[in-house]
Amino acid sequence: MSEIVRFSVSIEAELLEQFDRYCQQYQFATRSEAVRQAIREMLTRSTWEVGSGRVVGTLTLVYDHHRAQIRDRLLELQHSHTDLIVCVLHVHLSHDLCLEILVLRGAAERLGNIAAQLRGMKGVYKGDLVIAGTEEGEVIPIAGGKTRLTKHNPGS
Repeated sequence: MSEIVRFSVSIEAELLEQFDRYCQQYQFATRSEAVRQAIREMLTRSTWEVGSGRVVGTLTLVYDHHRAQIRDRLLELQHSHTDLIVCVLHVHLSHDLCLEILVLRGAAERLGNIAAQLRGMKGVYKGDLVIAGTEEGEVIPIAGGKTRLTKHNPGS
């Protein structure tokens, strides 16, 4: 654990009131914890948007496995990117729908590319890419970036 350093920030009273409501709504233990998470999210997003650096994350797909050749195309794409895909969880949601969660690790730009390819396949109904951190140094809590469908819950 790193040494804690105190610093002060000057902001408008109205902005502080909004921030305090945010902290309460998402159940942050303290303002400091909310600020730490915001800084980590900003740094992770910066790494992601620049496309440099190594990141880790998940890609969640919901798709119709009855669509012509979708399983074969998904498997082919996954097998051609074994250096990025750490593991895959497959769940049968219904007779027609499957859910797959891919744990990814690698260069931010490459993860974005494989996510776009998988999300863009016919028969894929939903594709959420969540960047969960960087591989260098500290693991940084969830931050989305360059995603179409990601919903972020800051309180998680």
